Amino acid sequence: MVLSACDTNRVFDEYKPIKGENWHQDSLLVFTIPIRDTIQNHNLYINVRNEINYDYSNLWLFVDIEQPNGAAKRDTFEMALANPSGKWLGKGFGGYKTRQAVYRRNVYFPSSGDYKISFQQGMRQTILSGISDVGLRIETTN
Repeated sequence: MVLSACDTNRVFDEYKPIKGENWHQDSLLVFTIPIRDTIQNHNLYINVRNEINYDYSNLWLFVDIEQPNGAAKRDTFEMALANPSGKWLGKGFGGYKTRQAVYRRNVYFPSSGDYKISFQQGMRQTILSGISDVGLRIETTN
């Protein structure tokens, strides 16, 4: 309860697990975000948990944002998971690392209602192994 009280900017924070840590390129992770505040700007973050034996240093994502009125936009986002020397950028212990990256800053939601944000892996493999969870965090800006 104390932690959530200190996190006053959080609007949404949720993870979706990847079944068997094998993410098929046709599999979508869909987040439904109830937006009520159309005045305040927001920062959007993408969170990824990966195994330390993940074969790549990055993750390409296709990000779809659908507004309550049905209007949609697709974007491509590259998330670095390791630096050029191979050191994981995420935090954690054991066999997993969790990395948070800014997706967009100062986002304005033009209307209230349920927005849908979905992620699809955009790597060249049909089945991508080593990603265990993908999350979305939305905060109000200060």
